[in-house]
Amino acid sequence: MKYGVVVFPGSNCDHDALYSTAHHAGAESVALWHKETSLPEGLDAIILPGGFSYGDYLRSGAIASKSPLVKEVVKFAQNGGYVIGICNGFQVLTETGLLPGALGKNRDLKFVCKDVFLRVENAEAAFTNTMKKGDILSIGIAHGEGNYVASDDDIKSLEDNDQVVFRYCDQTGAVTDASNPNGSINNIAGIVNKQGNVLGMMPHPERACDALLGSADGLHIFRSLAQAVAAV
Repeated sequence: MKYGVVVFPGSNCDHDALYSTAHHAGAESVALWHKETSLPEGLDAIILPGGFSYGDYLRSGAIASKSPLVKEVVKFAQNGGYVIGICNGFQVLTETGLLPGALGKNRDLKFVCKDVFLRVENAEAAFTNTMKKGDILSIGIAHGEGNYVASDDDIKSLEDNDQVVFRYCDQTGAVTDASNPNGSINNIAGIVNKQGNVLGMMPHPERACDALLGSADGLHIFRSLAQAVAAV
């Protein structure tokens, strides 16, 4: 299993992603500078990490989505390659059109940094196949613009096609307004595209890969993807 982690000016979770996938998930991980015009051979998955690419100027993820390497990431995804966009990476994915919708300012207009609970809604996805539907994960968030919004038609399509893979919930698994940290429609925390090879999520699984840090639940996502890749 080999990951490529794209590094932008302003990325601050790229090293977390590199370390977690290599040290905890047992994969090979390489950093990919955003100005490169081609991807290295042999990549099984690409991570667009969290942070503040280009300082979030203009709009979160907007400038990064025009980077030379991101154009290659889009081609990689369109050809069936696995892509994970985490936090700012999720914002980049919506800007490229690989995922529908957008991430707006949190409903209370404040930056939120805390551990949250996620309920697994689809355990058949490449990113969740080692879990069961209804499993509850504890994973941290850290964002000011994580409020997922989309058109009524896009939301209906996401729900009807089981593209919502994670939903904010409380410790018991109940999906409530109080457990929604940012105002996202339907408590949506993570979605996949129709083909199932592109995941966008606001919580940070790469920061939840070691029990010493409070949770190792993020490892389920990387282990699921490794299993999906091995099955091909």
